[in-house]
Amino acid sequence: MTTSTAPSRGTAPDAQPLARNRAFGLLWLGEGVSVVGNATTSTLLPLLAVTQLDAGPGWMGLIAAATWLPWLVIGLPAGAWVDRLPARRVMIIANLVSAAAFGSLPVAYALEVLTLSHIVVVGLVGGACTVFFRTAYQVFLPEVVPAEQLESANSRLFGTESAANVAGPGLGGLLAQWLTAAAGIALDAVTFLWSAVCLWRIRLPRPAKAPEGSAEPLLARIREGVDLVRRDRYIPWLVGIGGLSNFGLTGYTALLVLFLVRDLHLTEAGVGVVLAVAGGGGVVGAVVAPYLSRGLGSGRASTVLLLLSGPAALLVGAGLPGWGAALSAAGGFLVGLFVVAGNVIRNAWRLRYVPAGLRGRVMTVMQVVNFGTMPVAGVVAGWLGGAFGVRETILVMAAVHCLACWGVLLSPLVRMRELPAGTLGS
Repeated sequence: MTTSTAPSRGTAPDAQPLARNRAFGLLWLGEGVSVVGNATTSTLLPLLAVTQLDAGPGWMGLIAAATWLPWLVIGLPAGAWVDRLPARRVMIIANLVSAAAFGSLPVAYALEVLTLSHIVVVGLVGGACTVFFRTAYQVFLPEVVPAEQLESANSRLFGTESAANVAGPGLGGLLAQWLTAAAGIALDAVTFLWSAVCLWRIRLPRPAKAPEGSAEPLLARIREGVDLVRRDRYIPWLVGIGGLSNFGLTGYTALLVLFLVRDLHLTEAGVGVVLAVAGGGGVVGAVVAPYLSRGLGSGRASTVLLLLSGPAALLVGAGLPGWGAALSAAGGFLVGLFVVAGNVIRNAWRLRYVPAGLRGRVMTVMQVVNFGTMPVAGVVAGWLGGAFGVRETILVMAAVHCLACWGVLLSPLVRMRELPAGTLGS
């Protein structure tokens, strides 16, 4: 078993301010535009299914499940492959394939051959590309940003993503109302191309090299990542909490647009406003995360944010028609704030804690569990929504998220002011 902890990809990035780091600037710019497109599609795709193809809870659950199923199927080998390949090239190819997949939707709509099955297939292809992109992204970021700046870099990236989640759903709702949902999705395809161009223009001081031991068999490399995660004292707790929490969050998110349209009687623009308010919580969370980490300590801040995130989710399903929809918006805002702030703090810690040559495998093992519960949640939520009601299902899924977050009280992390120092496997 290879457990080398020596950095094995290129040279350490210069400790210059992030504002003057050209490589980080291009990464940030490309990712920023791309996540705006993704945020609009997160609204446009379900709107396309509900308003144009009359999808019910079952199809909505399948569409949500398709997006996340690739994590469960190809997540582990993807991590081992990414550790052996240039991360930037993997990200560019993933962007190009995503552009082609999402670009096929408006074409099919214009030719009047679009079906719900087509949307599910695009969700699968887009999800598979996300597996490779996100895994390579975790490997590539520390090649661009020094370790001591990872928290600030993560804050900017998460903040941009959260800001996109504010503007994107509203923009998506307006595009669907003024044009069509299919036309809006065409814009998302263009943003993938933009991200690919920005990544292509990044030039690092020294090209990344494959790490030592890259000729090791694929299964052995996968097993190494699984064993390292399983034997660690802290990561399994975060993986378990994240997986169960994502099950609840994905379950209620899969039915949220349906709930807002059919139960709260909101227009497409109204749906966009509620989702945009929810995204605003993420922006605030990304901004305050570094301050909370410095003020409370990274461990204590992470625990407090988990404890607050759970109950806030219950507000989402408490919304009522008219002004009562504000309850759903407020719940989404608070969940976004607490979840994103916690993710910024824990993600910066993970990038320092996991050695460079192992990041692809270890991060993917964690993400397979964290994201692997999400397709199951989509299917379960779709079935529960059809059998017992959409609002009831959203409340049950919110309760699952709440219980998962409070699981931190049973972990060794609950007594820590700072998240553990040192490195995984040392």
